Amino acid sequence: MAITASMVAELRAKTDAPMMECKKALTEADGDMAKAEELLRVKLGTKAGKAASRVTAEGVVAGFINGTTGGLIEVNCETDFVTKNDSFLALANAAAKLVAEHNPASVEALGALPYSQDSFGPTLEDVRKGLIGKIGENMSFRRFKHYSNGAKLVSYLHGTRIGVVVEFDGEEVPAKDTAMHIAAMKPVALTSADVPAEFIERERSVAAAKADEANKELLAAGKPAQSAEITAKRIDGAVQKYLKEVSLFNQAFVKNDKQTVEQMLKASGTTVKGFTMYVVGEGIEKKVDDFAAEVAAQVAAAKGA
Repeated sequence: MAITASMVAELRAKTDAPMMECKKALTEADGDMAKAEELLRVKLGTKAGKAASRVTAEGVVAGFINGTTGGLIEVNCETDFVTKNDSFLALANAAAKLVAEHNPASVEALGALPYSQDSFGPTLEDVRKGLIGKIGENMSFRRFKHYSNGAKLVSYLHGTRIGVVVEFDGEEVPAKDTAMHIAAMKPVALTSADVPAEFIERERSVAAAKADEANKELLAAGKPAQSAEITAKRIDGAVQKYLKEVSLFNQAFVKNDKQTVEQMLKASGTTVKGFTMYVVGEGIEKKVDDFAAEVAAQVAAAKGA
């Protein structure tokens, strides 16, 4: 099978291995990406020191609930390959339980909690460092949320990449449905009034730019631009539409779009007090290089050697 530059680039992005090593691995694996990835990990055995500086934009979300106490955490790694590793998943699940049971004040405090796994310990941080060396990828605890304010809790994990915890009073089934809805529709707040001001200003700025562009098109076509009053109404209308789209209670319920989430909850006598949603890698900048060009350059250099 012909090994293309794009295939080498994809493997390079997944493993951070040298270009020529990626090409050799793909050739040996006859183009099988998963097999080539395994070959590289066996051959290179990347250690914790090298891995610790690399971006961790992949990972999993894990949750733990015991009655009205719970924890939700995002644990990151470098590649999707590691998110299926049993040791990494055990670390994430243990961290979620520790968050629930101990309410650590920071990531550092979480890492200092007692925990042993895979012959590493005696703290969670020691296990994290040990697994970095064992697996060959950087991994980190990014963010977590502790719950113990007396509200009922329900969680929903969409695979391992999206995790939701809902705080509620009332019936569990509609609360669980709401958690699933949140994972699908990704609201940013319970109500329109709860949407962060910076989100609203950003949307207002976008709407204003669109209105300005529309006026320019009218003028270019020899037509009069809309008045300032009409333009302002259009901008306000766009912002109000946005607020309804991103606030949980105003969204059309995914299981029955004839009613809003708020109406669905009211009909069942259930009150949602708050929610947390983590999406793996959200907001993390991934390294983007022109890998094809890098491959070509290394191949040319190898030929000239």
